[in-house]
Amino acid sequence: MKLLNIINIAPVLALLSLGIILVGCENNQEQPEQITSMADYNAYLKLTHNEVLQRTKEDYNFWEKKHEKEPSQFPYLVKVAASQSKLFNETGKIEYLIEAEKNLIRANNKTAYKNTAYLQSLAHNYISQHKFKQALNVLKKAEHIGENLEATEKMLFDVYMELGAFEKAKSYLDTFNDFNDFDYLIRLAKWSDHRGDLESAIKYMEQAEIIGLASNIASLKQWVYTNLADYYGHDGQINKSYGYYLKALEIDPNDAYAKKGIAWIVYSHEKNPNEALRILDHITEHYKSPDYYLLKSEIAEYKGDNEMKLYYTNLYKKAVSNTAYGDMYNKHSTLLFANEKHETAKALELAYTEIKNRPTPESYDLLAWTHFKEGKITDALYIMETHVVGKTFEPQALFHLAKIYLANGEHEKAKALKKELVESTFELGPLMARSIESI
Repeated sequence: MKLLNIINIAPVLALLSLGIILVGCENNQEQPEQITSMADYNAYLKLTHNEVLQRTKEDYNFWEKKHEKEPSQFPYLVKVAASQSKLFNETGKIEYLIEAEKNLIRANNKTAYKNTAYLQSLAHNYISQHKFKQALNVLKKAEHIGENLEATEKMLFDVYMELGAFEKAKSYLDTFNDFNDFDYLIRLAKWSDHRGDLESAIKYMEQAEIIGLASNIASLKQWVYTNLADYYGHDGQINKSYGYYLKALEIDPNDAYAKKGIAWIVYSHEKNPNEALRILDHITEHYKSPDYYLLKSEIAEYKGDNEMKLYYTNLYKKAVSNTAYGDMYNKHSTLLFANEKHETAKALELAYTEIKNRPTPESYDLLAWTHFKEGKITDALYIMETHVVGKTFEPQALFHLAKIYLANGEHEKAKALKKELVESTFELGPLMARSIESI
């Protein structure tokens, strides 16, 4: 799970997927094009020191000691929280994010929720935890205060997108229209991608890259590189995607997300599951995030190793049993439990929770898919046609829609989706690619 953070800028959410390519996995088909090279990235897998993490720990200790000496200085709490948020980004350890939330709440209590910067920081934290309604609540307070209003409006765009209030989000996007503004361009790219206009999304992100490079801020350039890598992959430009992940690693050799992106290319495009697992094993030595276990489980299933698949699935379940994660992994867990016959009731509960928290087309897709896996194909079709069809272009939702159409005898509608799904098999992965062939 990646939360797209920008220095002093509101996060842009919604993970952007990797790219588009179809490569058969039968022995009699052409071998996939080799794009990656171990010579390019092996050095990043042998690191024993994380300079960014070390600096962040030092920063955290500095502000923590300052606050201990002067506990009445609540601005120090915000500094401590900022360090804790960075520690979460570097390690994936949820405890840092939870402690940051506590410190930000304390700082906002001290200022009676009237300091815009503190409200924005708390909203940022809530977004990272997928507490979008709580984020909206504090951002509306900041909007009412009016100080640094444009930054608040940008965050409101982000939150309304996550809540599925797309027209409301667009109304905020229009308030800070400026093609020379990095913040505007990256959000316009997000809006374009939401509408299924990937070409425009890439164009606007490339324009943002120019501004980002001119800033000469390392973390900003790194952010641009990984997001462009995602967009290029989504568009089937796998070579460019790979190149930009490497660019990100040049800036931060410990960038777990960039390494994960390379692992996906190795797995989904090059059909080399063992090498993909080797990369992921390196990442998870230092970065703890439950979704990496699910990816390992998927790769194990592709290999036909059921024992390994079960091992990593159980590691995921154990990890997300930590209540500190809250609703952050509801989507992952819903899809996992929906595929387990004895767990569909749990999947259904999680799907309804997601709809309550964020009534997006993707959340309704989770509900429809769970009903489909339960055998309630009529209910699944009704939910899809009411809440999903024409409202999202996400390949996974379209794959679910095609399967639900087939189950309901709507063969022509299913086949009409097949072409687009075939073009999205890189993003969907080899396991789904096999299923797409039968549509």
